[in-house]
Amino acid sequence: MKPGAGSRPGGWAAFADRNFALFWGARCLGGIALQMQTVAVGWLVYSLSHSAFALGMIGLMGFLPSVALALVTGHLADVINRRVILLVSYGLMAGCAVTLIGFTALRITVTWPLYVLALLVGSARAFANPASQALLPNLVRADHLGNAVALSSTAWQLASVAGPALGGVLYAFGGTAVFGAVAGLFLASLLFLALLQTPRQQVPRSQTTWRTLVAGIHFIWARPVIFGAISLDLFAVLFGGATALLPIYARDLYHAGPWGLGLLRSMPALGALTTAGIIAHRPLGRRTGLRMFQAVATFGLATIGFGLSPSLVLALPFLFILGASDMVSVVIRQTLVQADTPDAMRGRVAAVNSVFIGASNELGEFESGTVAALIGTVPSVVAGGIGTLLVVGLWMAWFPELRRRDRLVETAEILVPKPATDEG
Repeated sequence: MKPGAGSRPGGWAAFADRNFALFWGARCLGGIALQMQTVAVGWLVYSLSHSAFALGMIGLMGFLPSVALALVTGHLADVINRRVILLVSYGLMAGCAVTLIGFTALRITVTWPLYVLALLVGSARAFANPASQALLPNLVRADHLGNAVALSSTAWQLASVAGPALGGVLYAFGGTAVFGAVAGLFLASLLFLALLQTPRQQVPRSQTTWRTLVAGIHFIWARPVIFGAISLDLFAVLFGGATALLPIYARDLYHAGPWGLGLLRSMPALGALTTAGIIAHRPLGRRTGLRMFQAVATFGLATIGFGLSPSLVLALPFLFILGASDMVSVVIRQTLVQADTPDAMRGRVAAVNSVFIGASNELGEFESGTVAALIGTVPSVVAGGIGTLLVVGLWMAWFPELRRRDRLVETAEILVPKPATDEG
């Protein structure tokens, strides 16, 4: 049996490789830092502005670089050492955290510097995301890819549980305490990346032209399964994402402090973490395309339930279900994209995928903030959940290849065996 063709290793199989373990540690620590920073900046912005639109602007600033730099970041991830890109990107995010320490220590009351810092962090993530996605398949055996994707998602979701909670608790001691911890965690993730041995990647031999830059877009467009999966996630979360409005729910609707915001932000991640752990030990088997549609529909229903919840206690179960269903979609989408893409193309394809992910998250935050400013917070969230359900129905009709997709990895030949290690 060829690796990846029929076997579906679960449990902790991917951790057998030291490089993946270091990658996982860097992703987890960096994710905790980023989630803590997101909660703290969101609370700080809303405390200074009392504006839903301002919260949306923070999301927009984080998203714009992934669009503006998509062709460049993807190309660089295919021609430059991907670990080096991650080191530089995480270093920039650590520098932004240090700047935020000064912002809070000086008690600055204007919000525009926070938009600039959000733009810089977004730029760092625009380079880091495609490099990280493209690097992952090189760290494990081909037949461990699905397990590695699930475990990597577990790292991010673990960070999404711990980060908001830690951020909310530390904010009680002031913004300086939060951003100081964030800077320390980013530096720790840099250490893990420094210890990572760089796998030799397949570098395109052709000269850089406009055609090579946009090759990732053409690759995705020509494959309905990949295009359908990432566009489904884009529009579903774009309409259904309500995380930008959680400060309003915590402060104005539920009358809770930063701890309440941290709890609200942690609950979707707790649901996702639980689901990722289950998938890692009991991998997805058959009818994965249909499962993805079912998961996104559940996401929309949970969004509606959260939007209508009159109290924090009632909101938490819906946020848990929301995160759990989203994780099923994430694992399926990420595995499809990485398994069906040759290594020499992974950076450019990952960059386009990152734009879709960023659009669904950061641009979704801007959309949520803008709509909430126009029609109100609760109607905005409920309308977004309804929009997600409509997207599911349309995509099932428009992308029958995705609906009929059976196994996650159906073309094992496209997976590149684990390459030799290159210390340079």
